[in-house]
Amino acid sequence: MTDFMKMLQQAQQMTGKLQEVQESLARLTVTGAAGGGLVRVEADGKGTVKRVSIDPSVVNPADVEMLEDLVTVAMQEVQKKARELSEQEMKKVAGGLGLGGLPFKLPF
Repeated sequence: MTDFMKMLQQAQQMTGKLQEVQESLARLTVTGAAGGGLVRVEADGKGTVKRVSIDPSVVNPADVEMLEDLVTVAMQEVQKKARELSEQEMKKVAGGLGLGGLPFKLPF
């Protein structure tokens, strides 16, 4: 029964830590860029886009497809960075609880 109580305590600790990480990620900012920085996308650490900026020099009504491609690349980059940041933070939580990483196997 002691092992079960210990597991329950670890689960409660992990829940608290995960909430802290989520709050921390919401405060962090990552940036994705394309076209040498002419198109930039800012997101929080959870991947929620907060801002898109487009240099007027890339706005060409005759070539909307290029602008669409630049926005797409910048979005992909910012999402990748947010995902990597989130993974790093989650690994810190798992390591700090002595779980050796996620996912972990239960003993039953």
